[in-house]
This record gives sequence, C-alpha cells and structure tokens, in this order.
Amino acid sequence: MHRTRVVLGHVSSSLEVKPTASSETATVTNNKTGKSADIQITDGTIKASDLKQVSLKTYDPGYTNTTCCVSTISFIDGDKGILRYRGIPIEQLAEKSSHIASSYLVIYGELPTPKQLETFSKRIMQASCLTEDLMARAQHLSKAFPHTAHPMHMLCAGFTILGSCFPEQNPAAAGGDVYKDPVVRNQQIERIMGAGATLSAMAYCHSKSIHMNMPDPNLGYAENFLNMIGMQVHPKLAKALDVLMILHEEHELNCSTSSMRHISSSNACVYTAVSGAVAALFGPLHGGANEAVLRMLEEIGDVKNVPGFVERVKSRDAQLMGFGHRVYKNFDPRAKIVRKICDDVFEICGRDPLLDVAMALEKIALEDDFFISRKLYPNVDFYSGLIYKAMGFPTDFFTCLFALPRLAGWLSHWNEFIDDKDRKIYRPFQVYKGIDVRSYEEASKASK
Repeated sequence: MHRTRVVLGHVSSSLEVKPTASSETATVTNNKTGKSADIQITDGTIKASDLKQVSLKTYDPGYTNTTCCVSTISFIDGDKGILRYRGIPIEQLAEKSSHIASSYLVIYGELPTPKQLETFSKRIMQASCLTEDLMARAQHLSKAFPHTAHPMHMLCAGFTILGSCFPEQNPAAAGGDVYKDPVVRNQQIERIMGAGATLSAMAYCHSKSIHMNMPDPNLGYAENFLNMIGMQVHPKLAKALDVLMILHEEHELNCSTSSMRHISSSNACVYTAVSGAVAALFGPLHGGANEAVLRMLEEIGDVKNVPGFVERVKSRDAQLMGFGHRVYKNFDPRAKIVRKICDDVFEICGRDPLLDVAMALEKIALEDDFFISRKLYPNVDFYSGLIYKAMGFPTDFFTCLFALPRLAGWLSHWNEFIDDKDRKIYRPFQVYKGIDVRSYEEASKASK
C-alpha cells in the first residue's frame, strides 16, 4: 500500500492508492472525503481527469511524472541509455542515414523510398531559396538587430516574420482548421525546414558582420548551410554536421517540444509555434547547454585545474555542465557518437586544447563515487560544443545549431498533434494560495 500527501484546496488530505485484484485498475481513496473509485490503468498511467471521481487533482511541478499525450515518434529508456526514432536505434541512424532521410522518418513514420527522399529533399532545398520579397524582408529584419544580438533572438523573430508572409496557412487568418489538410501541413513542413537553414545563416552572418552567400539547392542540407555562411564545405565536416543534426532531431517531450505542442493546442500558426519552441530552446538549461559547457571548459582553462574544479563542484561552489540528464540515468547514447565525431573534425580543423580539459574532467567524473552515485554521465552537450568550436562557430551560435535539426522533431509532434483524437487546448490548473478576499482601497487611503 502506498500513501502520499496531496494538496486539496487549503488543507492537506491523505491519498491512498492500492492495486486491486485486477492489474488493469487501481483503487483510489480520498480519506478526507471518503470517496473511492476504481480507476483504469493504461500503459502504466491513469487519466488525471478520472481523479475527479474522488475530488482530487495531481500536483506535479516540472511535469516530472506526468504524461500529456500518446506518441509514436521517439522512445527513450533513460536507465538503459536507449534512444530510438520510430523504433530505429539512434546509433544505426547516425551510421547509415542522413539528416533529411531521418527527418522524413521522424515526421512521417517510415524511412523514405529513394523517390520520396528525392522529392522531400528537393522541396526542402527549394524552400531554402526564399523569394525576393521574403529575402528582402528577412534581411531588413536582420538589420534591425544590433550586431551584438544573440542569433537565437533573430531566429525566433525570423520564423514569426516568415509565417506572416503566408496568411493562407494561418488558421486565425484563413478561418477554419486549415491544418487538417495534409497538403497544407506538408507545405509548411517543407518551408520551415528549408527556410530555417536560411534564417539561421542570416543570423550567423549578421552577428559576424559578413556577407551571406545565397542558398544553393543543388547542395545537400548541411553543405548548403556551410556554404551560405562562407565556411569550408569539406566532406568530413559536412558529414559531421549532418550526423550532429540527426542526433538532435528529436528527443521526446523536452521543454521546447512541449512548448511546440502547447502553443499548437490553441490552433496557432505553426510558424508562431516554432518561434515559441525556439524561445524555449534558448535557455541554458535546455538548448544552451553546450554553450554553457564550452564556457565551463574555458573557465577551467588547463588540465592541471581540473581536480580543483571538481572539488569546487562537490562543495557546490561550481556547476558541472554537460553531465547528467533529466531522462538518462545512464550514458546518453548520443554522447558516445559525438565523441567519435571529434577525431574526424579535429583531423581537419586541428585539435582544440580544451579537448584535453574535457577528457580529464570526464575521466575523473567517471571514476569518482560522488558523480557515479548521482549517475552524472556525459550527455550530448559535453563534446558537441568542442566540435562546433573547432569548425569555427562562435559560442553564441551553438543553440541555433541545435534548433536547426530540432525543427524536424517539433514539426513531427505538430503533425501528430493535429490528428490526435484526444487533441485539446492545453490548460493546466493551479493551487491558489493567495489572499481569499478583500476590499479595494484607494492608494491615498491605503498608504495611511
């Protein structure tokens, strides 16, 4: 028998949950009211709305034990260090697939046939070539930002501007549920993935005060992006960037993906929803984590300083970035793949001295009981920042390099949500603990 305390209004109540003879239901008893109900268990969950039968709600800050949807997109087993897209292990996709092919899998559920891949890739690359009007608007937007602006600010605004140029797809402007039409949905998916690369390139070039090359639809996705920002289009570097994109495409209901679903639940314009997801990704606890890792390594500076930094972490005087994960309680499977990419990139770009700092820090953390007992293993952010730095990307652009491939994941959840039979506008409840009621007093009287 399990007992826990839950908040009910302004008083606490004892909630008793015990499995019944049937493994498919649980008996929930609210000891305060005496109400009891047998509640259906499905896939290890109960519907929160079923707790209304016993006059209860759940309280779960940060949604640490709450499901809000049924999805078929990605699967994570944090204890075993498993990540799969549509059932395919991430290791196999990183080795055998491409970003565009893997994106098709994530969005539509199956790997594309050669013809489907050709068509999907062609439409995305064509969408990267913005019309003259769109290009002018986007460039005007870029000029409105100071050169010191973070690229994610520009990317966030860019998607909103992009969506405003296609009013026919916006439910608020077009009227009705236009996204129920798969043709309309597919067109927005291709536009966002294609134009997303161009908007990211614009943000990069503006922050660097350099000229942006026009998109080349004859290149691959990664090659085109590198070409737009004037960076070396070396096959190994393009491959490394492509693999990193695969690793970052999708990761269940993380903060930004949840934001995508949340905004989409109001039937908002998909470009606005993507802009909101970009904003959620911006935070250093989410997409900005690899940027934070690099700043941490730069702060440590030298291998000889690693032991001292570790002791500061233990005493809570310093924060260890790039280790541990909300979901993974084992090695992040993506981290192992990223570590292997380092060698190819450093062979071309030169070995970054911070790699030695990272390896020394990793070695201590993997052998020290303090970190082992807390299951603080390297995650995908630990080495990816070093790769981006070696390729020449400025630190504040790292999060954009995360956002670009995650477009596929956000769009796959949007696509799935549109057809969800349980689709509802997101509207969680709160527990109110403020003043019950009081009369209004004018400021002149209240100050006396």
